[in-house]
Amino acid sequence: MKQRVNALLRDKFNADVILEKPKDRSFGHFATPIAFSLAKELRKSPMLIAEEIAGSFADESMFSAVESVQGYINFRLSEAFLDEYASWALSHGDEFGSSDKKGTILLEFVSANPTGPLHIGHARGAVYGDTMLRLGRHLGYDITAEYYVNDAGNQIDLLGVSLQLEGRSSLLGESVEWPEKYYRGEYLSDLAREVVELFGEEALRDESRQKELALWAKDKILALIVDDLAAINVHFDTFVGEASLYSEWDRVMAKMGEGVYVNEGKTFIRSSDLGDDHDRVVVREDGRPTYLAGDIIYHNQKFERGYDDYINIWGADHHGYIARVKAAITFLGYDSSKLEVLLSQMVSLLKDGEPFKMSKRAGTVILMSDVVEEIGAEALRFMFASKKCDTALEFDIEELKRQDSSNPIYYIQYAHARIQTLISKSEKNMDEIMGSHLYGLSSDADGLLFEALLLPEIIDDAFESRQAQKLPDYLKVLAGRLHKFYYDTRIIGTEDEAKLLKLLLVVALSIKTGLSLLGIQAKDRM
Repeated sequence: MKQRVNALLRDKFNADVILEKPKDRSFGHFATPIAFSLAKELRKSPMLIAEEIAGSFADESMFSAVESVQGYINFRLSEAFLDEYASWALSHGDEFGSSDKKGTILLEFVSANPTGPLHIGHARGAVYGDTMLRLGRHLGYDITAEYYVNDAGNQIDLLGVSLQLEGRSSLLGESVEWPEKYYRGEYLSDLAREVVELFGEEALRDESRQKELALWAKDKILALIVDDLAAINVHFDTFVGEASLYSEWDRVMAKMGEGVYVNEGKTFIRSSDLGDDHDRVVVREDGRPTYLAGDIIYHNQKFERGYDDYINIWGADHHGYIARVKAAITFLGYDSSKLEVLLSQMVSLLKDGEPFKMSKRAGTVILMSDVVEEIGAEALRFMFASKKCDTALEFDIEELKRQDSSNPIYYIQYAHARIQTLISKSEKNMDEIMGSHLYGLSSDADGLLFEALLLPEIIDDAFESRQAQKLPDYLKVLAGRLHKFYYDTRIIGTEDEAKLLKLLLVVALSIKTGLSLLGIQAKDRM
């Protein structure tokens, strides 16, 4: 709706026009303050300009009224337009809220090291990334979801050491000396058991096999990560392994040109020239590349694939990393503004007001799979999508188990199920319902219909602003309006039954579509 009104105003004024929703719905569905911005140019008072503009819409069938109120121009959509749009939405189903946006986007998210199971911090980034993916694709963007696998470097070496030591300690009963940094958790014990079954006990003692075991364990853990992500309905199109990229290092280094230099045996990137705190080492004295080196090759490969835009979703602890990666992109000869980095903050979990206990399987973190087991994938997805991703999130999982209005996902699902129940109780057939016209609605019904038809604007805004939480916020408001309307309005057996059920079908469509874009299936029964 907003897009249609915007297009009409853009044609009339040959410029983009600010369009707002009046807080008081009695003023209409939309309003614009354009008269104030035109006042200086036209040398007239905003009120006079608004009156003249309002009068110019007298023959426009989209509106039942266009009025000037204290310099603002208020638009009330006509019943015919709302009915036509509602009928189109119901007949097109999955297309509702979609668009024909153009552009290719490479979206990288999660990319957790394959050294252990996913924790709740990873889960938040996974949900945010997948929600943005669904929103963008619904709008028409061609988006590739990618997982960057850090399968090289110190973390992989450490995995091999940790696996052997864990096996020797927990399975063979040996006394071992743990290094300062290592991985712990029952998942390593499980992997060590498989090592013994496949390779024998000596494989846990033979230090020359640490790399071999690390790569074997990495593949097993990555498979576990993929399964954990699938359990919350997150899937990737492509996986790119860091280890596979290093054959390109010499070519990429040459491409960087004067963006890199050697000092005291180390190779540096001149990232301080482009906003970083200081220059960063990309190759150590002994010739081993740093973590940044892998990212430089990876981003070169990304840009060589020729997408229009690139989005990375990283943990908040990577904030300082952005400048150096963007510097590398510039030195590689690309436009670094095409890379957008979104940060995902950590999560604090409570259970009955107390900190959620960590799993022995994970060692020192809260496993995503444990939380899913407690509250279910849909509740987890809704909660993680419901707050701005770059702000801290704390919630009590017991609240998401409640079967009442205090649980937002239950509240929204119940709204959808309530509508389906009313449809099943009605003796009206679907042709009667769909053939009715949404004319003569009460102010409450008109408000509910307008709210339901706003979904396309919410989808567009949530994606373009990168604020996924706008969709669950909208669904909570829509569900609240539906529940209130249900209690205040008799529907079954009334003269207006058919058109009221048609209105409720529009609400159900918006809820179902919105939940689907959050990776959640709407329920018909509760």
